[in-house]
Amino acid sequence: MVYYINIGSNLGNRLMNLTRAVSAIEKKFGWFELSHHIESEPWGFDSKNRFLNVGMAFISEMQPMEVLAALQEIEASINTEKHRNPDGSYKDRVLDIDIMDVEGIIMDTPELTIPHPHLNDRPFFLEPYNELKNLINNNSL
Repeated sequence: MVYYINIGSNLGNRLMNLTRAVSAIEKKFGWFELSHHIESEPWGFDSKNRFLNVGMAFISEMQPMEVLAALQEIEASINTEKHRNPDGSYKDRVLDIDIMDVEGIIMDTPELTIPHPHLNDRPFFLEPYNELKNLINNNSL
């Protein structure tokens, strides 16, 4: 299955945070494609810190919940702080990794919805996602 994820950061050295995440994901899953980086305003909360995001695609036979757990471990290894406030609202974060879509999978659980429910609402998701889909389709995986 092809997994499409988005990695974002709006604290610290954003590019280094993304690079560390990409490296850890490559180590875990192997082959990957990356989109261009995209800078954006925070979505769903106010902050003076802009996000730097990148889309990533990789192949795994692991089930989505297993991949989610692996990505959450990677996220926690780079940033130990939660990326939500106690009331559930968003806040600034060193790293946020979201599964945007998984080829051939539709699911809706309390922990994970595929495709991501805000995929079409967030240009910093949709632009890299479309770029990766085109790369994958042109490479005929």
